[in-house]
Amino acid sequence: MHDLNEKTVKELEKKAELLRRHVIRMIHAAGSGHPGGSLSSADIVTALFFEIMDHSPESGSSLDRDHFILSKGHAAPIYYAALAECGYFPTEELITLRKLHSRLQGHPSRVKTPGVEMSTGSLGQGLSVANGLALALRLQGLDRKVFCLCGDGEMAEGQIWEAAMFAAHNHLDNVICIIDRNGLQIDGRTEEVMALEPLGDKWKSFGWNVLFMDGNDMWQVLDTIGMAMEHSGSPTVIVAKTVKGKGVSFMENNVGFHGKAPDEKEYEQAMRELGGSA
Repeated sequence: MHDLNEKTVKELEKKAELLRRHVIRMIHAAGSGHPGGSLSSADIVTALFFEIMDHSPESGSSLDRDHFILSKGHAAPIYYAALAECGYFPTEELITLRKLHSRLQGHPSRVKTPGVEMSTGSLGQGLSVANGLALALRLQGLDRKVFCLCGDGEMAEGQIWEAAMFAAHNHLDNVICIIDRNGLQIDGRTEEVMALEPLGDKWKSFGWNVLFMDGNDMWQVLDTIGMAMEHSGSPTVIVAKTVKGKGVSFMENNVGFHGKAPDEKEYEQAMRELGGSA
């Protein structure tokens, strides 16, 4: 699909680091937010918005483009960072996250924020929306993809499996669901809260094409999503192994930073580790 080369991958890796700095800066300024799941999915979001998807601020209301649904709506900071860097709104606005009258709510709002396609936050609903969008694209004869980013904690929601059956039944091969498999949710490890494994086998039994990747390796992310886009006949799910809090040492695999802002000292350390300044 893509003419991948080292230069492209390096540039995307730098972009992912920039988005991570945006995430830390805006959550610190807000004093609240969800850094862990935003950082874990930064490489996936970067690959989609800056290399894979055909989209632009000018085509924002058109159906004839690729689409993105952030089902794990609490990871809104990484979504906003990508949208701002793509030109949907000024990057200076990122610092208004969660503030009064801001267009950047704690969870995505399609009413308020340019570029947001679906208001999400109630977990488990994004894939159903992606299915409806994919079906509409098919009915209009548009060869476009719908990418849906889910959290692994969402896999405990019953609606996910209803949506999985629907997509397979209707052979929605224009749906690509990516699961941010960082292994942690707000109450602890996913395998202790609600065991998910063997996760890939479960999706396969529902009729999906199943792929796996290291979701923090840009080469693998680009290559695996490329394979998913070439698949036909059934929807594809990609189980992306990631590290919660990726890029900030004290946040990595730390469930405490699922939904907590860094204090001043932590903020300065995080920015240093991400190659930026506070």
